[in-house]
Amino acid sequence: MNELERIQGLTPSQPTGLDSKVASTASTTGAPKFDDMLKGFLKDVNQMQNTADQSIQKMVSGEVKDVHQVMLAVEEAKVAFNMMLEIRNKTMDAYNELIRMRS
Repeated sequence: MNELERIQGLTPSQPTGLDSKVASTASTTGAPKFDDMLKGFLKDVNQMQNTADQSIQKMVSGEVKDVHQVMLAVEEAKVAFNMMLEIRNKTMDAYNELIRMRS
């Protein structure tokens, strides 16, 4: 099999959960709307924060004995929050760059 046949034989990968979220928020033109994606992401981050808080409360009250489960929820919420902050920072950097270019 030559190089061209190998390239033509490539198939797209299987869709992921994120692909389905993006597709569900697509506008009528087929492109996802940024504000819908951002709102969905913020909602997910908030849900993770709430889940982590509930896990901590359950551990303190004695309902949950598995510390690893609580730590996993807390770390997942922390990573999601940090990612949200990075998205905000990059968006602000892009906005400031546009403002600088207009001056």
